[in-house]
This record gives sequence, C-alpha cells and structure tokens, in this order.
Amino acid sequence: MAPRAPKKSVRSRGPVVLVATRKGAWILRADASRRSWRSDGPHFLGQVIHHLVLDPRDGRTLLAAAKTGHLGPTIFRSSDLGRSWKEAARPPAFPKVAEGEKGRTVDHTFWLTPGHPSQPGTWYAGTSPHGLFRSPDGGASWEPVSGLNDDPRYREWMGGPQDGTPNGPKLHSVIVDPRDPAHLYLGMSSGGVHESVDEGRSWRPIIQGMEVVDGLDAANITFHDPHCVRISPANPDRLYQQNHCGIYRLDRPGTAWVRIGKAMPPSVGDVGFPMVVHPRDPDTAWVFPMDGTSVWPRTSPGGRPAVYGTGNGGRTWRRLDGGLPRRDAWWTVKRQAMAADAGEPVGLYAGTTSGELWASRDQGRRFSCIARHLPEIYAVETGEPAR
Repeated sequence: MAPRAPKKSVRSRGPVVLVATRKGAWILRADASRRSWRSDGPHFLGQVIHHLVLDPRDGRTLLAAAKTGHLGPTIFRSSDLGRSWKEAARPPAFPKVAEGEKGRTVDHTFWLTPGHPSQPGTWYAGTSPHGLFRSPDGGASWEPVSGLNDDPRYREWMGGPQDGTPNGPKLHSVIVDPRDPAHLYLGMSSGGVHESVDEGRSWRPIIQGMEVVDGLDAANITFHDPHCVRISPANPDRLYQQNHCGIYRLDRPGTAWVRIGKAMPPSVGDVGFPMVVHPRDPDTAWVFPMDGTSVWPRTSPGGRPAVYGTGNGGRTWRRLDGGLPRRDAWWTVKRQAMAADAGEPVGLYAGTTSGELWASRDQGRRFSCIARHLPEIYAVETGEPAR
C-alpha cells in the first residue's frame, strides 16, 4: 500500500487593514500570523479618501468616502473587496434651498459606519460641515437625518463652516448600539456628544463632566470638542472618549463622563485624537497622545511617539513604544487613523501624518512598520474578509 500523502495544512487568512490617505487608498492583507503583508493599491490615486470601511455583516462590501478634485465629495462602493468600484447615485448632500436663501453644502464625507446587523443595507455617514446621513441600500443613495440636521438647537451648536476646527468642522464617531438599532451616539467637533434612542428622530446631549478650553463656558454645548468616541464591543454600556480636553470614560446608565486621562504622565498629557477599545475586554483601551501645548504643534510629544494603554478602565496607563522611533519623529496620528483587529492577542495599527503604517501583533508591546512612503494617512480600519 502506498503511503498516504501528508495533509496540507490550511492556514486561515488574517485581517485586512484599510488605509485612507490624502491621495488615495490602500488595502493591506495579512497571513494568519500577521507577519506577512501584501499591499493592494493605490485605489483612487490622487483623490482625498477620508474613510474606507469594510462591512462586517458580509465581509465583502467596502465603502469609501472620497473628495474627487473639482467634482466634489462622493461615496464609492465595492461588493468584491475592492476589485471594482461604483459611485453612489446620490451621495450625502443637504437639501437644496430656495433661490436667495443661504443653504449648506457638504464639503466632504468624513465618517462611515455600518448599520445594525438586523439592517443589512443600512449605513450612516457624518460630514463636514456637521451633517448626519443614512443609506438604506448599501451606500448607493443617501438621505439626511432631519431629526438632527434640521433641529434649531443643533444648528446652533454645530456652528458655522469657519468654526476654527482644522480642515473644517466634523460630525464623527457615529455609533450603533450592537443591542439596539434605534440607539445611536455621535460626536460633533465642535458641539459635544449626543444620543438618540429612536433611530435619529430626536437627540439629547451627553456632556456632563466634559471640560472645555479655559475661559470658555462649559454650559455652552458649542464649546465642547470630542475628538473620538468609542463604544466597548464587550460591554456596550461603556463608552470611551478622546477629547480636546482629556480622556474620558462613561458607564451607562450614568450620564457623567469621568476624566481618566489625569493618570497619564504630566509630561505627556492626555490630549490626542484617536481612541481604540479592546474587542473583548471593556477595561482595555489605547490612545496616541500628541503635543497639545501652547499653539498645539500636533506632533508626538518631544518627537518620541508612543501608544499608551490601560488595562483597568483608565486608572493607570502604560507607555508602549517598542519598535517605534526613539527620537526626532515629529508626526502624529489622526482621530480615525488607529484601529485594532480581533486577533488573539489583539493587533494594533496606527497610520501617521508622515505616511507610515505601524503594526503590533501583541497589543502594543512591539511595533513594526508595515508600509512606508504613503501619502498623509487620514484613517485606518480593520476587517475580517469573507472566506
């Protein structure tokens, strides 16, 4: 009898990392060990891509928020993991107003969020200037969420197109409660954190405990500037926030944010943009601090970049800089440009303003650079592709 041939080992694929930049988008695919990476791109070369997101409900559909030169802002959709793309028939846009009236115009779509698993075609988009939009058909067409966009209070809190936010005001951090498709959160920069329990028909602010810049009135919602808000997948009653004025945690049904960034080293501070939460442990989260002193240089403090992580809900923080430059690295990480995968241990990914993508396979203990010389990175997301 002939000897049996040894069985070939079947190695599952690793995650995909989606990189949106100032001049196009790249898709990086990993092997199961996350040691080897293959780059696919550029997609949309020369176009500003603010966000690129894989739909976790099917593992195949990608949405890209693009600003295409003189043609303006739009959304592209791929149903085959980026092999082909189709532009939205009706991208996010504010309603036209009567001639002679002053209306609003979408400068760019900034944030994309897939809807609840029970609503497979639903997506949400946040824009600059502030606007919330919903798509019922997988991103092909978009309608304004009037309950927010047209509320007179929110129009006041949103401010105008020249509110001082670099690159324009943003509606961001659109969150769908995994337990309830009607329960939504969002952040407005500036304009606070807000919640809806009726699928966006009405909203209420959640700003208690949040601080504002010295000299401004914390009672005025306009002055509140959340940079990034995240929900814990393991405990949806816990929210984390990286703010213009610190790092915060909120445990529902409470309504008061607790500033947990005070435990950060004073020489580093707790100012930054991105916030990432562990997919299985609500006590573990990561931030990427930046220099927010004086004129806000928006660089790594002292030119020494590092991730800071907590494993106890923010009571203490640990510097994680293994493999990162130890000096003269004057870049930072934008609010959408840091993400985690679902691996064991969790992988962390950070895209820099100097076009490098750094990855860690061990929850931040050691980083390596897996892509260099990209354009300025605006957003980084991860996903599990369909098998």
